[in-house]
Amino acid sequence: MAAATHPTAPDATTTLLASFHLLRYPAGAPAREAFSRMGLDRPELLATPGLRFFRLLGTGAGERMTLSADLRRWALLAFWQDAASLDRFLDASPVPARWDALGAERYDLRLAVARAHGSWGRATFDVDRAAPLRPDAPVAILTRAAIRPQRLHRFWPSVRAPALDLSAHPSHLASVGIGDLPLVRQATFSLWDSLDGARDFAYHRAAHRTVIQRTRTEGWYSSELFARFVPLASTGTWGGKDPLAGRI
Repeated sequence: MAAATHPTAPDATTTLLASFHLLRYPAGAPAREAFSRMGLDRPELLATPGLRFFRLLGTGAGERMTLSADLRRWALLAFWQDAASLDRFLDASPVPARWDALGAERYDLRLAVARAHGSWGRATFDVDRAAPLRPDAPVAILTRAAIRPQRLHRFWPSVRAPALDLSAHPSHLASVGIGDLPLVRQATFSLWDSLDGARDFAYHRAAHRTVIQRTRTEGWYSSELFARFVPLASTGTWGGKDPLAGRI
């Protein structure tokens, strides 16, 4: 099984634990200060023991991938060597301490990797059935793609219909459009009340099914990553509430 590796540590290490952190800085915090953390936090994250792979991510406005940006909302996706490494980061790292010092609304998710296939930069993911997923239990899903520049004029108009359908789906709990390069490296992180509900949206809703077909036939992506996670624990709020409250 190939594993996601830290950009500076190419040796393969199995990684089955992940975390997702969504931060919204208050109106009183300068947007430039929140934006600066994207660069200033990186050296400390690179030096974090047990952090095998991470991405600092900007977000779109609302719940979907859009051409707009929310300069007060940012995200961190991380894969960890073990639970102790994640615990040390949350308890002792200056990075989350600064999140709180800046007054961010903060939502932390601890995740077990159930399935991950594809690539993100130099990291290759090949994990299958690592953590069991019950069809009726909550699931987190990451879909990420590097869009070929010559396909952007087809990609963005095509995703409007499935993006609207995403929020309207009865199993959808929360979602956010994220990216590490505006317009061309895009992802969606979403929470669902069940795997069955997520599958229904992905494969049985006409708008989304059509987009999936076009990505293959028209070659929209130069690389992509798909991952499913079992939510293990959540703390804080996402848009004023915990979408997984009472579910895990």
